Amino acid sequence: MKISSAEFVMSNSDVSKCPKDKLPEYAFIGRSNVGKSSLINMLTNKKSLAKTSGRPGKTQLINHFIINKTWFLVDLPGYGYARVSKSAKKVFQKFITTYFSKRTQLVCAFVLVDCRHEPQKIDLEFMQWLGEHQIPFCIIFTKADKLTKTKLPTQINTYINEMLKYWSEMPQYFITSSSSGLGKDEVLAYIDSINSQLKIS
Repeated sequence: MKISSAEFVMSNSDVSKCPKDKLPEYAFIGRSNVGKSSLINMLTNKKSLAKTSGRPGKTQLINHFIINKTWFLVDLPGYGYARVSKSAKKVFQKFITTYFSKRTQLVCAFVLVDCRHEPQKIDLEFMQWLGEHQIPFCIIFTKADKLTKTKLPTQINTYINEMLKYWSEMPQYFITSSSSGLGKDEVLAYIDSINSQLKIS
């Protein structure tokens, strides 16, 4: 897939106010320092489409971007140790879960995981929640360029082994780097294949 256009549409915290279009949506979510904004900018070839920040937790709303006029990329607030109050975190959690539970346009969630770290309980529990609610998801391992060529496969295998303690098979996953562009073609090809099945040109 070649992305010829990527445009911001809206931000809000009310799922009922999300775009009424029936276009398929692909949601990106992960812990607040996982490199989500950088990945979105890399995938769309726009350096500032999603706002990046040195301070985790910058994304605090549901952000819709329309891609090639045919599908939506949805940037969701990160979870984890963002520097926001406990009450704010509860608000985020509520509209995130509401989005996943109510948004019928959602085709697939991409759960971003920093490949440098051991499997984190918060990520595993979130994916378990997605599975329990029958929400299709893939894993995107980020920051692959931060590991050596020998360390990277070891880290990925560690994660796979941990996932297989809870899942009968490993979900579809991608290994990416926002700085080198690694994994870009694979992620976009996967989205394109689903769109083709949905007869989205």
